[in-house]
Amino acid sequence: MIKPRKLQSGDTVALVSLSSGLAGEDEIRWRTEQGIERLENVFGLKVKVMPHALKGIDYIYNHPEKRAADLNSALKDKSVKAIICAIGGNETVRILPFIDTEALKNNPKIFTGYSDSTTNHLFFYKYGISTSYGPALLTDFAENIAMDDYTVEAVKKTWFSTEPIGEIQTSPFIREAGLRWDFENKNIERPKYNNPGYESINGTGKARGHLIGGCLEVLNNLRGTEYFPGLNDFKDALLFLETSECTLDPEIFEDYLRAMAVMGVFEHTNGIVIGRPFNGLYYAEYKEVLRTVLSEAGRIDLPVLYNASFGHNEPKFIVPYGLQAEIDTEKLTFKILESAVVN
Repeated sequence: MIKPRKLQSGDTVALVSLSSGLAGEDEIRWRTEQGIERLENVFGLKVKVMPHALKGIDYIYNHPEKRAADLNSALKDKSVKAIICAIGGNETVRILPFIDTEALKNNPKIFTGYSDSTTNHLFFYKYGISTSYGPALLTDFAENIAMDDYTVEAVKKTWFSTEPIGEIQTSPFIREAGLRWDFENKNIERPKYNNPGYESINGTGKARGHLIGGCLEVLNNLRGTEYFPGLNDFKDALLFLETSECTLDPEIFEDYLRAMAVMGVFEHTNGIVIGRPFNGLYYAEYKEVLRTVLSEAGRIDLPVLYNASFGHNEPKFIVPYGLQAEIDTEKLTFKILESAVVN
């Protein structure tokens, strides 16, 4: 995989809205500004807001070509060292025909986002560029009161250092979702509760492989398109999966996983890392579904580590695509064995 260059204080990062245009809505602008201030004050970065990023939900929806234009411009801009998605959504796939693939291939940069951004990540992956399944502006950087230390440390370790990332522990606590992004809630800290840590729910021992995956709902929506990874991409991989705030009914969760099993995805992978379900809903049910589907697929041996702190969880760590990683279902550890960036 081609790795982007590391960040350092004083660098410029670009803000893009490649999915939803929520960041440009009047009632949300306070939160957008708060996220930008955190990038500036916590990490010493300069923020370049791309021309169409804050034009609002309707404009962003109606102009996928303008969203792509922002991405293309950020890729070509030599002063921009990283690209940060404002938030997810549900139809960023519409921008892909407008992306300048030469600009993408010739200008590898840190790219971060999660949820619907899975589509963008897989598009980068198609061209051999490692990206970060990680924080978005409106969620993580704009967290009420202050950013969580766990997320701050993940950013510094992943984007500001060329040392191997190493062991990734789960976050010590979990933020409860549900507090609306109303201005009057700005200074209310979201409730948090203890995180019990990783669980081993299938197979035994260690597994190593390159990281590939994302949000399960988005992966399901890409099945049958040219943007879904080929089976060779899953060969000897560590597959990381998580679910969104839509909180899939366990039967639908089962259908999505079974489709991947029928396609041969689990036959090729060396192991799986599963993110904690959103707000912990269906926590026990999802475990049983995973065991059932893997048993059907003849993979009762496949190591699976459950309850990881990424995706639709705050605080979160960053999962860099294509990097070699290792899980240990006996020691309950997850390690990323190389750096995500270069000098």
